Amino acid sequence: MRRRKETYCYLIVGLLTLLFSTSLVFTAFGGQYEDAVAAYKRGDYATAYRLFKPMAKRGNAKAQYNLALMYDYGQGVPQDYAEAANWYRKAAKMRYAKAQINLGFMYAEGQGVPQDYSEALKWYRRAAEQGYAKAQYNLGLMYSKGQGVPPDYTEALNWYRKAAKKGNANSQYNLGVMYTKAQGIPQDYSEALKWFLKAAEQGNAKAQYNLGVMYAGAQGVSQNYSEALKWYRTAAERGNANSQYNLGVMYAKGQGVPQDYAETAKWYRRAAEQEIPEAQYNLALMYDYGQGVPQDYAEAAKWYRRAAEQEIPEAQYNLGVMYAKGQGVPQDYVLAHLWFNLAASQFPASNREKREQALKNRDRAASLMTPAQIAEAQRLAREWEPKKGGK
Repeated sequence: MRRRKETYCYLIVGLLTLLFSTSLVFTAFGGQYEDAVAAYKRGDYATAYRLFKPMAKRGNAKAQYNLALMYDYGQGVPQDYAEAANWYRKAAKMRYAKAQINLGFMYAEGQGVPQDYSEALKWYRRAAEQGYAKAQYNLGLMYSKGQGVPPDYTEALNWYRKAAKKGNANSQYNLGVMYTKAQGIPQDYSEALKWFLKAAEQGNAKAQYNLGVMYAGAQGVSQNYSEALKWYRTAAERGNANSQYNLGVMYAKGQGVPQDYAETAKWYRRAAEQEIPEAQYNLALMYDYGQGVPQDYAEAAKWYRRAAEQEIPEAQYNLGVMYAKGQGVPQDYVLAHLWFNLAASQFPASNREKREQALKNRDRAASLMTPAQIAEAQRLAREWEPKKGGK
């Protein structure tokens, strides 16, 4: 079975958690602010809005921030990103860090304001300089991606490290990635392992997956399939597709666990449903041969097709075989020709034998077809486009 290439990747920036501020503000508004917070917590948004609004107008930064949140989420008022940005800006100018973070996010995403990475960077920096880990993390992301600034791994590393030391799991994960890839620092698997472990212990599934990779591949640590299995399982149960696939591989090979094809099929299926093409291909093989599941050619064809649509040449070849034989699908030489043709074009030069076999089967199918059918199969091949991620 094909083993999925084990890689490290950055966590894609996601929506910031917009926290509702519950601390007291200036003494003059103490009781009113408490009443507003209590109203918000019980879901009485109209009252919360009515109480926050006059405080916000009189320059109370926390009231301005919470008013912005209500516009952001459409709580007690129609959702209005422009008005949310307006109130975030007022609070941000008064050095309220949470507002600075959220205003930075709105500029980064173009919500309520034109997208402007330079403005996003400015507001993230102001919050980061006040010690806010989420802002430090986002600033690190912008330096690593070159958003609003030239790419600068040294600066990214600096901000990730600051946030990581405050316990920010995403920054800890990205630090681990930078140590594995030698981005801005010398490659150091031991340091990568340290930061992945910190993030993993906070429930970061990508860090858990990478720990599994490191223990399975003896990177920065002695090879330990039991530890790899533990971390793959932890991440897999949190829905990490790569971990689900690798867990299936370990059950198939009996690495760190007794060989168990039923468990293999279970984990391949979970990964396959998340559009991991190698998992789709391997699940198809299991249905094709009745390994860990009852033999079912229709199911095999279904999963071969999904993997084939994501450019897995072995799946394309096997789908061609099924159309040629009429196994799990109606016999159709046009489609057999199509998939053999595509497989031949996808196999790399190093797989010359498989490529030649695909061409031989394509020509065998052609010998059973009319010129019109051959032309149709060739047209389908020309117009074919992969469906990455099943889309």
